[in-house]
Amino acid sequence: MGYDLEEKKYSKALDLTKLTPYGDTMNDGKVQLSFTLPIKNDEKGVEAALTLAKKMGIADPIVAESMTLDNNFTMYVVYGSVLHTINYNEIKVEKIESDVMTKYEVEDFIDREIKRNIVVVGASTGTDAHTVGIDAIMNMKGFAGHYGLERYRNIEAFNMGSQVENSDLIKKAIEMNADVLLISQTVTQKDVHIKNLVNLVELLEAEHLRNKFIVIVGGPRITHELSKELGFDAGFGPKKFAEDVASYFSQELLHRIKKNK
Repeated sequence: MGYDLEEKKYSKALDLTKLTPYGDTMNDGKVQLSFTLPIKNDEKGVEAALTLAKKMGIADPIVAESMTLDNNFTMYVVYGSVLHTINYNEIKVEKIESDVMTKYEVEDFIDREIKRNIVVVGASTGTDAHTVGIDAIMNMKGFAGHYGLERYRNIEAFNMGSQVENSDLIKKAIEMNADVLLISQTVTQKDVHIKNLVNLVELLEAEHLRNKFIVIVGGPRITHELSKELGFDAGFGPKKFAEDVASYFSQELLHRIKKNK
């Protein structure tokens, strides 16, 4: 659904039921996208990029930049207008229902409500060799000025690193009597992260351990909705820090403690 370009030129009032991209003027639908084609960087390649953009629904596309990556690979940056609109008011997003606290507020909350240390075991599991995500959340120095869980005085954080088998993560969690399992997944090609995450949940369920832990996953392609579908308690995507994660699991742990009384 949508409306034609001529109408958009004269309709400059914001209408959230017909939301479209903004470039220079409200409702002009201007977008910029990039993609790589396995072809030479020449006139024919530019025409191929324009033709593809038109098939995507881009009106009046222009190739703003074409960059040679190799003899037969070219990246194109295309600028144009989309004719489509969406109804913003109809969009529903499943999100984590917890109050985000600062590091010091989390520590005070744990002292006041939990009255003991919270034990967290984390890792990049499966074949994932990337540690930047799990380190950003767990390591003492954290990331971008946000201290990691190791610096929280009443959180015992155990970072197992990368390429950790799901079975080894579970074994460590049992050994440490963990409250929280924190899994990071950075590599997502061919949905390898989905298979690995499903495997973890299946292992926990097979051992009747699923409800023993608060199980959290984070990564660049992780959403809370996806994590719930896979059987996790919560999921954190990009631009989330230790305080976001700690705020959630400390409040969730309190909820479970009260529920089990």
